[in-house]
Amino acid sequence: MLRLGFPKYTGVMPPLQQPATTPSDAPSNALQILRKTYGYDAFRDKQAAVIDHVAAGGSAFVLMPTGGGKSLCYQIPSLLRPGVGVIVSPLIALMQDQVEALQQLGIRAAAINSAMPAEQVRETERAIQNGDIDMVYVAPERLLMDDFLRLLDGAHIALFAIDEAHCVSQWGHDFRPHYAQLSMLAERYPHVPRLALTATADAPTRRDIINCLSLADGRSFISGFDRPNIHYTIAIKDNARQQVLAFIREEYKDESGIVYCLSRNGVEEMADWLNGQGLKALPYHAGLDAQVRAKNQQRFLREDKIIMVATIAFGMGIDKPDVRFVAHMNIPKNIEAYYQETGRAGRDGLPSKAFMVYGLQDAAMQRNFIEASNAPEAQKRIEHSKLNALLGLCEAAHCRRQIILEYFGDAGKPCGNCDTCLNPPETFDGTLAAQKAQSAVYRTGQRFGVSYLVDVLMGKGDARIRQFQHDQLGVFGIGKDTSKPEWQSIYRQLVALNLVGVDTAEHGGLRLTNAGQAFLKEKKTLQLRGFEGKKKRVKTSLQRAAEEFYEQEGDAALFAALKAARMELAKAQNVPPYVIFHDKTLREMAIFKPDSPTALLDINGMGEKKAERYGRAFLDVIRRHKSAA
Repeated sequence: MLRLGFPKYTGVMPPLQQPATTPSDAPSNALQILRKTYGYDAFRDKQAAVIDHVAAGGSAFVLMPTGGGKSLCYQIPSLLRPGVGVIVSPLIALMQDQVEALQQLGIRAAAINSAMPAEQVRETERAIQNGDIDMVYVAPERLLMDDFLRLLDGAHIALFAIDEAHCVSQWGHDFRPHYAQLSMLAERYPHVPRLALTATADAPTRRDIINCLSLADGRSFISGFDRPNIHYTIAIKDNARQQVLAFIREEYKDESGIVYCLSRNGVEEMADWLNGQGLKALPYHAGLDAQVRAKNQQRFLREDKIIMVATIAFGMGIDKPDVRFVAHMNIPKNIEAYYQETGRAGRDGLPSKAFMVYGLQDAAMQRNFIEASNAPEAQKRIEHSKLNALLGLCEAAHCRRQIILEYFGDAGKPCGNCDTCLNPPETFDGTLAAQKAQSAVYRTGQRFGVSYLVDVLMGKGDARIRQFQHDQLGVFGIGKDTSKPEWQSIYRQLVALNLVGVDTAEHGGLRLTNAGQAFLKEKKTLQLRGFEGKKKRVKTSLQRAAEEFYEQEGDAALFAALKAARMELAKAQNVPPYVIFHDKTLREMAIFKPDSPTALLDINGMGEKKAERYGRAFLDVIRRHKSAA
């Protein structure tokens, strides 16, 4: 039985815990902190450049992919600079995760939020006043309160870090008005460095963030958007429930994941149904009681093999690194949202999957949401354009990853690790087929849905077609040589290409768009994706490598034993298992099987404080495993 007692998270730093560094042994530079405190030998990509710039007093805009190490870009400068680092975070759950992880490293960190008792808030405020804390996490609403600003006025501030900075921008996918008000920091604290950090922002959103937060005089660090460990698959919607279930059972039945649904009812029905199929699923949406939401989120973060079925109300700032899949039962509103939501998988860098089922009605619903909103017409045009880009991704015949990267202005080549790369679809000259499909839309009055139009094209003389005398039209029966699924695929692609629109005010009837009319007049040629039935899933190179980890180098039994030891320690402290060690660290232990405290320090993610706290327990597990082998 493992018995290592540490104080559970209370919202403030435990009173007996000492800082990671003292004047006598303080690391002289960022790399020493990285090695001694965090347990890593080298920085990734632009981390070192950002840290050096901010530690020297510079402000910056930082864009790094999810899991790319953004938090180190403000955490290490907060330790290098005198004073407290003030981190603006949008969600209490995110603050709690970050604080727990920092306290595990021996760093003096705390949060102030509305879920904390007043005495805990006062204790943290005293620590800020006295300089007894390295970092404090607050929501933007808290930061903007007059009494909190007065507190900061009398404190020594190391830096301001604005996490999830896309919330600043009115063009971003998660606009929050209080974030925009953070522009006042530049005026009130002109000599304090400010960082805006995000994983998701196209060029207009980046410009908006920089302008709003007065970061034009700072530096921008753009690390790219690629998440090479994530495999993207988009399938035509047939039976969404069964498709998602088959995906989970075939590939991730013993893993944690997220299933996104469009509506609250859809969330609860899908969660109940998955439970009935023998899986552990929990619902999450804004309509649930706050205590139920909090309990479900905590279970997802702290237990294994939990599937969270949720609306987009769930996910921002969720730091759980071992989410192995994200499934969408409906398309989101744009590529930014898709990238952000799928990015919650594989934060630890291990192979993970993004699976989405897509149908024409998804496009119609999203168009309806845009038109029904109170946004100005200019914003609606932007949202329609973004939706068109997402639909293009769904119907693409070439690399999904390349399309996503190029959308964000990032260079991309075919990845060899998405469904279209592993199973390249055939394309054909669809010019004539598109013209026939559009003619059917126009000749029938631009008010009928896909099923009806396909019946007209295929010459099915049912009562409804005869009633409208559409069996007398020249388009009647001109598509007999093409199957119904093929025509449905053609119409989906025409909608994706914005050559045909879905009239949400007329029960989903199709109409020609301006672009569609121009296509007919100008007689342009068009390549379309050939229709494909159900395709056998192909294991990606990353999945094969993960399996070979056990077959060639690792040991599945030892890895399981290490995970069990981690879970016992996590339960004893009431913290998520991943704040103790990520799966990646446990995998390295299973591969290299360190046999001494010194050898343990060679494992990535094993800082000095964690080695001191947990080293003996995990070395005992490894030793027992070797003895039994």
